[in-house]
Amino acid sequence: MLVEAGFEFEAVSPRVQEKFDVDLTLRELTLWNAIRKGMSVAQMHPDKVILAADTLVALEDEIIGKPKDLNEAAKMLRRLSGRRRYLVRRKRLPYPADQLSATYHEFSRVTFRRLNSAKIKSYFAKVDPLDKAGAYAAQGIGAEIIEKIDGSYTNVVGLPMERTLAALAEFGVSAKSG
Repeated sequence: MLVEAGFEFEAVSPRVQEKFDVDLTLRELTLWNAIRKGMSVAQMHPDKVILAADTLVALEDEIIGKPKDLNEAAKMLRRLSGRRRYLVRRKRLPYPADQLSATYHEFSRVTFRRLNSAKIKSYFAKVDPLDKAGAYAAQGIGAEIIEKIDGSYTNVVGLPMERTLAALAEFGVSAKSG
């Protein structure tokens, strides 16, 4: 999405493990993880503006992370099947070299279609669910399992672009004109 918006950037993997602590709220946990990721990358690239993020998924106030294997991924989708109040939360933190930061979050609700084992198996044949919070992706064939999204579609896909563009502009980062 950043490329499509005209930004030039480098994707860098942080040198930290994501924290998954049931004693923290979604807001606290995503903030903690995004800060740790951002600080890790900022240490490697002190002269750059860093955009760090974390995504967690919750169902009925229970945090759902990334599945460990396909069996766990299938269990996740079976739990989400037909659910109406599925919540995705995200935090993004741009860090410039002087360590000033801005934080924001975006909430989106995803309503899932009714999913049986055959639909889940078909979906997994097309998408790797193991690297995705909640074992799903909204883009592409996501429409096979998602009925409706309330809130920012780009947030569910991976980056709430409206908020991200505004946050980057605050740090003087703009898209390259073409």
